Amino acid sequence: MTIRLASSNDIDSIERIENESFSNPFKKADLLYEISENPVSKFYVLESEGRVVGYIDFWITFTSATIDKIAIEKKSRNKGFAGKLLEFSLSILKENDVEFYTLEVRKSNVAAIKLYKKFGFNEVTIKKNYYDDGEDAIYMVKGLI
Repeated sequence: MTIRLASSNDIDSIERIENESFSNPFKKADLLYEISENPVSKFYVLESEGRVVGYIDFWITFTSATIDKIAIEKKSRNKGFAGKLLEFSLSILKENDVEFYTLEVRKSNVAAIKLYKKFGFNEVTIKKNYYDDGEDAIYMVKGLI
């Protein structure tokens, strides 16, 4: 298993995982923007057996960071890969003196909520009708100092 910075060469794998993971996936142009143009984006892929099986995109803005996207391909889920990406992102945040890590997660995504709680994220509030389909999001925060 290897975690490395994403590049435009990874876009087909990232787009495949994005499309199978989200009901309203980013388009290829949006993903490429995150990888190569967004100045606050940190986009990493996780490789297993020589191929991309997951990714994390998080934004660092001063002393705060936000998970924009985290996804693992369906056939590679429940192997601890999402946890490895979270651990990796936390190490980057500590190097950058980030104080808070935030995210929004679908209220129905029980597996993700369980993972985030395992990593010390706390539920702060509900964002009503946050997603395009009207589903609520749980806003979660983890203090890092």
